[in-house]
Amino acid sequence: MFGPNFRIALEALWSNRVRSFLTTLGIFIGIAAVIAALTLTQGVSAQINSSIMGLGTNVITAAPGAARTRGAIGGGSSSGGSSTPSLTLSDVAAIKKVTYVTDVSPVISVSAQVVYSNQNWNTKIEGVDSSYQTIEGWNIAQGMWFSESDEAGAKPVAILGQTVVDNLFATSGVDPIGQTIRIRDQLFKVVGVLEAKGSGNDDIIMVPSTTALNRLKTSIYVDQIIIQVSSSDVINLAQQEIDELLRQQHHLQTGAADDFNLTNSSQLLQTANQFTTILTALFVGVAAISLTVGGIGIMNIMLVSVTERTREIGIRMSIGARRQDIRNQFLIESLTLSVLGGMIGLLIGLLIGAGVTYLVGIPFVVSTFSIIIPFAVSGTIGMVFGIYPAVRASKLDPIVALRSV
Repeated sequence: MFGPNFRIALEALWSNRVRSFLTTLGIFIGIAAVIAALTLTQGVSAQINSSIMGLGTNVITAAPGAARTRGAIGGGSSSGGSSTPSLTLSDVAAIKKVTYVTDVSPVISVSAQVVYSNQNWNTKIEGVDSSYQTIEGWNIAQGMWFSESDEAGAKPVAILGQTVVDNLFATSGVDPIGQTIRIRDQLFKVVGVLEAKGSGNDDIIMVPSTTALNRLKTSIYVDQIIIQVSSSDVINLAQQEIDELLRQQHHLQTGAADDFNLTNSSQLLQTANQFTTILTALFVGVAAISLTVGGIGIMNIMLVSVTERTREIGIRMSIGARRQDIRNQFLIESLTLSVLGGMIGLLIGLLIGAGVTYLVGIPFVVSTFSIIIPFAVSGTIGMVFGIYPAVRASKLDPIVALRSV
């Protein structure tokens, strides 16, 4: 009897197609919101994970700021205090001697307007050491990386990201290598151009760390220290040793809070995944309200349909239809409305997700879960909110139903 019931249900929905479409609005809006939220959060998660894994699984980052009192490395913030500058080049030199450490580079970050001829561009300047190229996996497209002698002499040399090259040199068509640019009224010679990485990573200029400290920031403090160890297997041992070393370097007494924060790739990934999980739960929770409203809408419409079709139900029962046939017919109508809404919502959600991820420049990620959830959720809603009208229809007295006008 499933086939005839399904056909009758489709005919009933098609005869009231405008009402059927309006009934599915709440469902497909809710499903579209869920799918769009999932694609966005999964895209953000993929972007963050890619950026973190780009550092490698054997990289530790040291940053200034009170991270914790004595306890487990990578623990939570002790007081949420501000990031008071605390890391210096002497810390960098000391960390280079730590067991398992293979490369170390300070990072000094400043923002500035860069000028070449009559072109200017606001960008990020990073002061780093030559080992930064190896740690971060940067390749040179033109020219060369600055040398250790450039670092030792705080030479005014610069390596440009592709975005900076495009904005300063595209109009004139001049080869940037060997040209002189101005950063904060300081003249710098361009010695290299970075290979494009995409996703906003190319809007950058790199200079020697000593140059950034002496010429651009006029400070003894660095913003970060990027540390690479020999393998991910020893990262916790190296991190523990660096932790103790920096406490000695900063003359911190036993029990005093750290004035620095050490994190490694796995900790960053864990934090990023926790953030995206919370964000996804928030979006899904909001969408669940729309789905609940949509489910109530389906139940109300099905109840109206039962009332309008009382005579039809009586006729079907009088010619042999069983109560379970009537129940199944209305359940099929409810399920069809919900699943149809889920399918429309899936398509709209994917289109919204694809459009937004394209605009913000993050990966468009569609998981198997994202495809399954619209059908599972909409089917569940159809069953839950359709069962009461279906049971009510099946319990009608056929004699009373035939008498209705």
